[in-house]
Amino acid sequence: MAVQNKLANSSGKKLPFTVAIQTDGYKRLIQNTLANPKRAARFVTAITSAVSANPALQDCDAGTILSAGLLGEGLNLSPSPQLGQYYLVPFNDSKNHRKTAQFQLGYKGYIQLAIRSGQYKKLNVLPIKEGELVQFDPLNEEIEVQLIQDARQREGAATAGYYAMFEYTNGFRKALYWSREKMESHARKYSKGYAAGKGYTFWEKDFDAMACKTMLRQLISKWSIMSIEMERAITNDMTVQHEDGTAEFIESVESPVSEPVPTAPTETNQEPQETEVQEADFSDVLGE
Repeated sequence: MAVQNKLANSSGKKLPFTVAIQTDGYKRLIQNTLANPKRAARFVTAITSAVSANPALQDCDAGTILSAGLLGEGLNLSPSPQLGQYYLVPFNDSKNHRKTAQFQLGYKGYIQLAIRSGQYKKLNVLPIKEGELVQFDPLNEEIEVQLIQDARQREGAATAGYYAMFEYTNGFRKALYWSREKMESHARKYSKGYAAGKGYTFWEKDFDAMACKTMLRQLISKWSIMSIEMERAITNDMTVQHEDGTAEFIESVESPVSEPVPTAPTETNQEPQETEVQEADFSDVLGE
């Protein structure tokens, strides 16, 4: 089922999301998709709050906002920016002359989905501060650190690298360590906006959070047994859902990216890079 966005006012102009979501057509769509009236009402409240908190989302195509939101709801994740489970990210779609909303999974969303699988005995991702790393043995994947004990001092210290690990209940274990320099190189390679110092990319807003997500994605996507929920999340992470049911892959830590529309008053002329369109049955993501 594709999310249709044909609601318009008498002048033919598409309605803003905060208005469109209150129309009968959108209400029926949400209720039919989520089935449970209480869940549908909670979803409307949560997604409307998330859109209202980000001025740049106000101008996005309402159908893409709803598609991204229903995807997050189908994964039982919250759109609240404070929780950081997933984000609605506005993008300029110059090809179709519109702004669209993109589903972007946060690193806390990765953690939530991993915990639900019941497979993990341990799961951790942590910025390592300067002076803390004693050694990391990549062969045996063992790390030795001396953490700064004072929490305030540690928070203010510069980050030297990033560590992520998981251990299954059956004893299988995997760990990664990347230096800050390696992560910087990764960010510059896959984020054109960050490399150009645009000032509005997620890497520039919260480098450590993006680095933690990158570590978890590298670790989980390559080494873990993924649940159906995790597979759906990774497949749809950083995509825009279209009215015909296809998912357009806009940004990934694994391929060249375009960047979010800034939330500041100034607009950007940044255009998305050439993208790969992947067929996706959106109704499959919305199952209870």
